[in-house]
Amino acid sequence: MRYPLAAMEFVKKLGRDFTFKITQVIGLTNDDAVSTEHRPFKQMTERLNRTYKASHRHTNGFDNIDGANYHLALWVAYYNFLRPHKHNKCKVLNEVEMLQGADNMPGKWQLLIFLGQQTILNMQKNDTAQTERSCCQ
Repeated sequence: MRYPLAAMEFVKKLGRDFTFKITQVIGLTNDDAVSTEHRPFKQMTERLNRTYKASHRHTNGFDNIDGANYHLALWVAYYNFLRPHKHNKCKVLNEVEMLQGADNMPGKWQLLIFLGQQTILNMQKNDTAQTERSCCQ
């Protein structure tokens, strides 16, 4: 039942243009055409959820939403850019050329954080430039 609630939150926060269809796959066997077609997606989603829950358990929750958001953002960065995946021949999902030079995980994290900081600074610079242009017109 958590996915319909998530879909409602996306629409509430991002508007009606951000809607998606939820297909329910019931049970453990493919007893109908819908289950046969969509079970691989359900399995990927549930595996991702289990992986995240396993890394979240040791935190014992968070005091506020910011802590939860930071943890999720860091975990997504790890999962997508640093963690080798068995189904991807033990390679990361998204290769970043700059990270190839790092010899160890702390070095990779430092480079990834640096890239994130550069992205934020560029976004702030672009926002400032846009604001200045709109004020001067």
